[in-house]
Amino acid sequence: MKNLNSIALQQTSSISDYIMLMKPELTLLSVATAVGSAYIALRGSTHYALLIHTFIGTLLVGSAAGVLNQYVERRYDAMMKRTEHRPLPAGRIQPADALLFGILLGIAGLSYLAILTNWIAVSLSVLTLVSYLAIYTPLKRTTPFATVVGGIPGALPPLIGWAVVQGRVSMEAWSLFFILFFWQMPHFLSLSWMYRKDYARAGYKLLVVIDPTGEIVSRQILVYCCALVPASLLPTLVGFTGYVYFTSALILSILFLTTGIVFFREQSPSAARRIFYFSLLFLLLLFILLMLA
Repeated sequence: MKNLNSIALQQTSSISDYIMLMKPELTLLSVATAVGSAYIALRGSTHYALLIHTFIGTLLVGSAAGVLNQYVERRYDAMMKRTEHRPLPAGRIQPADALLFGILLGIAGLSYLAILTNWIAVSLSVLTLVSYLAIYTPLKRTTPFATVVGGIPGALPPLIGWAVVQGRVSMEAWSLFFILFFWQMPHFLSLSWMYRKDYARAGYKLLVVIDPTGEIVSRQILVYCCALVPASLLPTLVGFTGYVYFTSALILSILFLTTGIVFFREQSPSAARRIFYFSLLFLLLLFILLMLA
């Protein structure tokens, strides 16, 4: 009986490790923006199966990106306290197994989208994978500009969701792209600043490593928070939301800006943490407003 329980425990652990490889928190956030965008693009249509296709396709592609990113960065993850217990650096999953798993997820996701959606959604998904893995990931070790580059694949999921439903990328979709792009900067910079010692230990050349005091980081966050204010209003300016959304988005983006102002003044862990958590609330509320508009 003990042997059976031990085997069952090992199997459970193995499954959970593979789920961890998929970076579920980051992946589900991206999937949520893609599905939210797809829902907005329906515009009264009852083709709800397209939402399911968006969910499954982007979940598989996003999971592939997470797995392959961890495969590439496994040695550096082992140097960071925040990531040293991940399945690859901890030795619970072998690199070759992770590589195969990531490739299979990517093939499955792109094939699913190719069969059940359209070539624009597939092309955007390929662009997301390539820019994230082949450009952003290696750039993190060479230049602080990597964060800006990484904002592109991070902002592409809404375009994918829109393309699944509409078969094209319109100005409405681009407005969602710009919201997510400018939102990501304070979101990631605040998080990475809290773990700047970890990133420095692993040899990353991120802005938070070059500027550990937060003086430059806080200015960057403030600039992007300012840019997010007009970006948040773009859906109304391009004509697919009304003034209820406009007013609500303006209030939310100004509140977000105040968190950036506080961090600019004091560069404290609590101020950075406030930006990070409010950024999650901001994105949730903004997409709810967009879906109700």
